[in-house]
Amino acid sequence: MRKAKIAVIGSSSMDLVVTSKKRPGAGETVLGESFKTVPGGKGANQAVAAARLGAEVHMIGCVGDDHYGEAILRNFKNNGVKTDHVEPVTGVESGTAHIILAEGDNSIVVVKGANDYITPSYIKKKAELIESCDLVMIQQEIPEETVAFVAELCQKVNVPLLLNPAPARPISQQVIDFATYMTPNEHEADVLFNGQSMAESLRMYPEKVFITEGAAGVRYFNGQEEVLIPSFKVEAIDTTGAGDTFNAAFGTAIAEGKTLADSITFGNRAASLSVTGFGAQGGMPTREEVERMLAE
Repeated sequence: MRKAKIAVIGSSSMDLVVTSKKRPGAGETVLGESFKTVPGGKGANQAVAAARLGAEVHMIGCVGDDHYGEAILRNFKNNGVKTDHVEPVTGVESGTAHIILAEGDNSIVVVKGANDYITPSYIKKKAELIESCDLVMIQQEIPEETVAFVAELCQKVNVPLLLNPAPARPISQQVIDFATYMTPNEHEADVLFNGQSMAESLRMYPEKVFITEGAAGVRYFNGQEEVLIPSFKVEAIDTTGAGDTFNAAFGTAIAEGKTLADSITFGNRAASLSVTGFGAQGGMPTREEVERMLAE
């Protein structure tokens, strides 16, 4: 089978991860149990996950000229992600995400750093690569105008665009129209569609909007009825990066020509495996692992 060629346009950062039994409230200090630094960022996570799942992945992004930037680039190379289009920005710090793992979930503060330098003019220089891809994947930890520019470019060169609208922010109707696939979670869908019901939102965008519902699975409208494709039950250790793994797996499967239902199932299986390891990328499975679990 020919490898799917995917460009991932998005953030790369270093995740600073604290594990604690209790999440502190405002003005409160609690004692944590562990601290780790691990590569992350929604773009980087999706690029690494897609590469592990067998895609030919080209990352388009920026890092700082600091030791975090060097570590991020090294991690890409170790995972088989092509970095010809990731440029260090002089005098700027790499992006960071400050993550608290507590009470069975995560809270995250993102500092964009060099990721703010992924501008439309920067993307314009990558147009030839984008045009050669089977799929482009993008998220929202980069400037809003860049997402709009990429959506328009993909529409113009007829390359499918998978938009993961996270973190949540309003998106123009044009971007929604130009995106081929959108994968909000329930909160993001609420922001995206101005609080209208999930059923209404799905019916407006058949086979375009796929609402991820965590352990419950993924919901979409197939043109005739609403469909929920269930997830797989596992003992979760760390849910960070599960959404990124789903997007990467769903996107890889779509780019390979799998059906929507099979692509969602592939994404759900990969995401369920990802939460059994530590860190956004720590549990991301290989193609062989996902296919073995699907075959059982």
